Amino acid sequence: MTKALITGITGMVGSHLADYLLENTDWDIYGVCRWRSPLDNVEHLIDRVNRKDRVFFDYADLNDEVSLLTVVQKVKPQYIFHLAAQSYPLTSFTAPIDTLTTNVVGTCRLLEAVRICMREDSGYKPVIHVCASSEVFGKIPKEKKPDTGIHEECPFHPASPYAISKVGTDLLGRYYAEAYGMTVMTTRMFTHTGPRRGDVFHESTFSKQIALIEAGLIPPVLKVGNLDSLRTYADVRDAVRAYYMLVTVDPIPGEYYNIGGSYTCTVRQTLEYLLSLSPMKDQIRVEVDPERLRPIDADLQVPDCRKFKAHSGWEPEIPFEKTMGDLLGYWRERVKKYGVYLTR
Repeated sequence: MTKALITGITGMVGSHLADYLLENTDWDIYGVCRWRSPLDNVEHLIDRVNRKDRVFFDYADLNDEVSLLTVVQKVKPQYIFHLAAQSYPLTSFTAPIDTLTTNVVGTCRLLEAVRICMREDSGYKPVIHVCASSEVFGKIPKEKKPDTGIHEECPFHPASPYAISKVGTDLLGRYYAEAYGMTVMTTRMFTHTGPRRGDVFHESTFSKQIALIEAGLIPPVLKVGNLDSLRTYADVRDAVRAYYMLVTVDPIPGEYYNIGGSYTCTVRQTLEYLLSLSPMKDQIRVEVDPERLRPIDADLQVPDCRKFKAHSGWEPEIPFEKTMGDLLGYWRERVKKYGVYLTR
């Protein structure tokens, strides 16, 4: 039986990847999560976990090498999707050491665990996806942005401790492929969103605040950060399909790919579209909250994805309007079910 290991299965991307693999393959899914990980995003899988029906949870932590080695030795997965991280750029400004330790050293610990297992068993040769981020490119001046978008060879100029950590993650993936012959590929996924998106990201906090306002739980004031940043959006469900194709369509050790959607607009236009979906749109006032502004912002995140598309045949399929509508619907359901949330 083919086994896939997903670090960060309880996150937005990890949970959607598990859904995709369950629906489109016959693989068994092993999810790595911490004992304290919230299970909200995988609550629909818990019955299957309890019944041991193709989904299994294994407890481990990127900051504990013994736990990682134990899981890899136990499962011996043919495919490893390394998605776990401290993934919030704004948080990284106040927790830089935790961000760097979890994302850089944690990735190294995982790859070392795999390398040890490969050394112990010469027949074990997993395919590994290391998830970096488009944030590695950082703040590219408008005059230096290629006309076709940010391609793989654009220089790194990370604009947050999170972005710096993802530079390290990216380079580690390539290093282990080149130094030890491991089949590791690295991706720099641009903005991807949809249901289960964390509420610290702009389009998700907009949706959450709209849902809270509609429910009468907060005043009709929607707080925002920088609305002038340019973003290219992909749906998370398209993103996980890309990750599946990455590891199954002629995987090339050491390769690295930019992946992203095809719809580009400013954060302001995203907000305007989400507001247009609300019956209270004329009653909601928008207010800039200084605490939501980054010290430095990666504000021209437009990808050139031709390399990955040419290699895999992947194309984004889900339109921006459906992604945003589903995200707002997700938050309306959450607010209806659970009530008050932090207005972050």
